[in-house]
Amino acid sequence: MFTGLIETTGTIRSLEDRQGVTRITVAGPASLVHRLHPGDSVAVSGVCLTAVDINPESSLFVADLAAETIARTSLSRLHSGSIVNLELPTVAGTPLGGHIVQGHVDGVGTVQALQPLVAGAQSSATDWWLRLTIPDECVRYVVEKGSIAIEGISLTVARIAGNTVTIAIIPHTYTVTNLHTLTPGSPINIEVDVMAKYAERRAAPPAGTEQPFELTVEYLIANGY
Repeated sequence: MFTGLIETTGTIRSLEDRQGVTRITVAGPASLVHRLHPGDSVAVSGVCLTAVDINPESSLFVADLAAETIARTSLSRLHSGSIVNLELPTVAGTPLGGHIVQGHVDGVGTVQALQPLVAGAQSSATDWWLRLTIPDECVRYVVEKGSIAIEGISLTVARIAGNTVTIAIIPHTYTVTNLHTLTPGSPINIEVDVMAKYAERRAAPPAGTEQPFELTVEYLIANGY
């Protein structure tokens, strides 16, 4: 599990088609790469990947993108030099500063605009408005003042109209994540709040039963939350 509080950013070094799987190589700060071991999870712009090879000396790690990952995320659309957000899993007992982020991307959205609140101000001294289009199938899980993960970043929805979502970005988030590299048309990974999915499930009885689904602490623990 992740929290959507981005630890640092990295840079795509390469994407290699290996006959059935795409291998991605990411350069990250030594402070993060040195904590990785083969088999560990790491969120790359909101996508939970498994590190399969680590080179601490070069501060590189490698992960494989499955066909589902290619279909559901923007990672295969990136290129050498693209900036990505990096987060390691939350350690048990750590305060949950953002919201529950699984790294299971629901779809790819598109940046409409990213504009400063105060025109002409230094980027680190003004809030920003991010406006984006999200996939139609995600709309029912997004509500005003609710949580959403954009590129793995835990953010709060300011407004939603149809499938257009507007989010207020503070200067710190704009500066320390890959948001400052985005332009209109950029593809972005979207993960809706998993609790909204459970709420929907609870409202409707499971197939073949007449009893409504009940979300309990025991159910969440049994399913890894």
